[in-house]
Amino acid sequence: MSRFYNPKRSRNLFDPASPQPFKISRSKIDLFLNCPRCFYLDRRLGVGQPPGFPFALNSAVDKLLKKEFDAHRAAGSAHPLIKSYGLDAIPWNHPKIDDWRDALGGGVQHLHPQTNLIITGAIDDVWINPQQEIIIVDYKATAKDSEVNLDADWQIGYKRQMEIYQWLFRKNNFKVSDTGYFVYANGDADKAAFDAKLEFSVSLLPYVGNDSWVDQAIVDLHQCLMSGEIPLSNPECDYCLYREAASEVEEDIRS
Repeated sequence: MSRFYNPKRSRNLFDPASPQPFKISRSKIDLFLNCPRCFYLDRRLGVGQPPGFPFALNSAVDKLLKKEFDAHRAAGSAHPLIKSYGLDAIPWNHPKIDDWRDALGGGVQHLHPQTNLIITGAIDDVWINPQQEIIIVDYKATAKDSEVNLDADWQIGYKRQMEIYQWLFRKNNFKVSDTGYFVYANGDADKAAFDAKLEFSVSLLPYVGNDSWVDQAIVDLHQCLMSGEIPLSNPECDYCLYREAASEVEEDIRS
């Protein structure tokens, strides 16, 4: 068995007969929306998708950005990036900021009463404006020749991520701005040499979220979990397409 992947998990499985609340992370909601079959195999049957290996450079950028913004959080001042975009806000110095960032600890949580599911998500940052609205902020890192944006089809996951975080904070009775921000670091590969350092340009991308879909998505995924039948896959799910193709080839060889 791979040390990084357990192909058949026996823990953290949904039991339709259990009265105990069951935790569903923000990323598992996204998994359900991407492919109900993969979601069911994971949360109900314990067969999850093989995980991608962590991007250490992205993690380093994330950690360093947190240090920068935390310094301004402690000082009660706006980060220069915030000022350069004319945004009237500062990093919010809330006593639970570290808890909200802790994915293993559950981050920010809400018990969804209709389904008895605890929805969880771990944020990167929260800012606050003079109107006492909190602003959800997420850090992203990439390295591309063009300017960073949110226009690619696959970035729907980023947008849903932002909207789930906004929904979670609203459910925790916070006044949340509809506009969140992505702090987007873009590695510069056009330098003459590496010189033992990688330089980044950092952009602040606004996104106006709409979390009206979240409640229904939770109800739908709960119905999926309660079912005794494995749901159909998304026709565009690469994992399901791989499994089907591999099974067909193996069957052809056997016959």
